[in-house]
Amino acid sequence: MIEVKNIHKSFDEQHVLKGVSASFEKGITSLIIGSSGSGKTVFLKCLLGLFEPDEGDICYDEKFYSKMTTKERRNLRKEIGMVFQSGALFDSETIENNIMFPLKMFTDQSYEEMRERVNFVLNRVHLENVNYKLPAELSGGMQKRVAIARAIVMNPKYLFCDEPNSGLDPRTAIVIDNLIQEITDEYQIITIINTHDMNSVMEIGEKILFLKDGLKEWEGDMGTIFKTDNEAVTDFVYSSNLFKKVREVYNK
Repeated sequence: MIEVKNIHKSFDEQHVLKGVSASFEKGITSLIIGSSGSGKTVFLKCLLGLFEPDEGDICYDEKFYSKMTTKERRNLRKEIGMVFQSGALFDSETIENNIMFPLKMFTDQSYEEMRERVNFVLNRVHLENVNYKLPAELSGGMQKRVAIARAIVMNPKYLFCDEPNSGLDPRTAIVIDNLIQEITDEYQIITIINTHDMNSVMEIGEKILFLKDGLKEWEGDMGTIFKTDNEAVTDFVYSSNLFKKVREVYNK
């Protein structure tokens, strides 16, 4: 479990996070949503260890990040998988080398062992015979699947995704959502997704945290979000006629 305890984060005079608390369990796809400026990106970066909270703390399986040694923080990093918004693949490297990158950085495995692991995760994300292709030779959806394969190649305890559906068509986005949820359940990973995609909320929002102006405004799931009377949530979620109709269905 990841436990976030009353974290605050400021940059100069801007108070971005204002005492946010939450918990995230393994095997559950947890979504962080909110409008631009709500603090969700800073929140995710705090969870990743890229920013350290000014106040409060983050606990990874009963270990407080603020009390970890440099070695313990490095070991924690080995247990984290990250899917970036852009995919963040190395354009000049093959798919195999892209996925091997964390293994080369954090393990002493032989090439044969690394290649076996690469093939395993490629198979898991339903990609075959792409080892020696370059990212530019793959579609956007296939590149995101490569990014997911790289994120899980170290068999992480924690998986973080920043707008994983960005730039994808709706059908491909659903494929990526379902893949992330399958992997989360299959490997019992703690998965946290930063998203603005309301289709993802409907598809895989087993836990949803809504941030507004640096505060946790609402918490629930894909069922309760369509029934809430919280005005900030309804303004955000039901800005289109499509989701207004969805709400009507859920409330019948």
